[in-house]
Amino acid sequence: MPSRYKFRAIPSIDILNKRVVRLHQGDFSKRQYYPDTPLEVAKRIKNAGHNFLHIVDLDGAKAQKVENQDVIKAIVEETGLFVDFGGGLRSTKDLELIFAAGAKQITIGTIAVTDPVLATSWLDKYGPDAIILGADVKEEFIAINGWVETSPHRWIDFIGQWHKRGIKWLISTDISKDGAMAGPSYDLYKQMIEAFPDLGVIASGGISNYAEVNKLAQCGLSGVVIGKAIHEGMVSLEGLAHYNQLKNKA
Repeated sequence: MPSRYKFRAIPSIDILNKRVVRLHQGDFSKRQYYPDTPLEVAKRIKNAGHNFLHIVDLDGAKAQKVENQDVIKAIVEETGLFVDFGGGLRSTKDLELIFAAGAKQITIGTIAVTDPVLATSWLDKYGPDAIILGADVKEEFIAINGWVETSPHRWIDFIGQWHKRGIKWLISTDISKDGAMAGPSYDLYKQMIEAFPDLGVIASGGISNYAEVNKLAQCGLSGVVIGKAIHEGMVSLEGLAHYNQLKNKA
């Protein structure tokens, strides 16, 4: 992941049925598939000048176990991208499969709610640079299991608990914004940064243009994950790579 002190736009691939897909607000019935394979998209991302890739295994999120480790392995072997992976991680075996496939970081979301003891053991073993907290928000509460359930945990309490355990990185999606390209939740991310100024907060969801990317950078975030806007051609991979170069020279 990028330095907490320098912002980076990070391309994202969501995988469902081994295909690149985007959901609308996390609804599996409102999905849009794209023609290229995950590996083909990853190669374009690398060729455009990016080094980081965020991958979400929606098959794994539904099955509650990792399903696409073979896809991850192929992407890492053929592109060398630094992959952060999330989706379906419910056991140490799943974790080991993904790290063995070549992912450098994993995002814990549901397991951080349902089995914090196990998730904490992963954090202790692999360290805070390898484990990212996923805090996906639905009306102030943390959503789990592929966003089909809402936990009783308010986001500020949930993040606070994991902050005390030593988490350094956080990826957060406002589910109401995801896939809608109606703009990100600036106020939510500002609140997170104000509450936890030493965390590297990465936004996800709602991006539709470069102005929104730049506004998020100005909020003090460490990065933004972008998926649908890339697939729909509203921002280009080359343009985002150039933006990253400019930000990291500043």
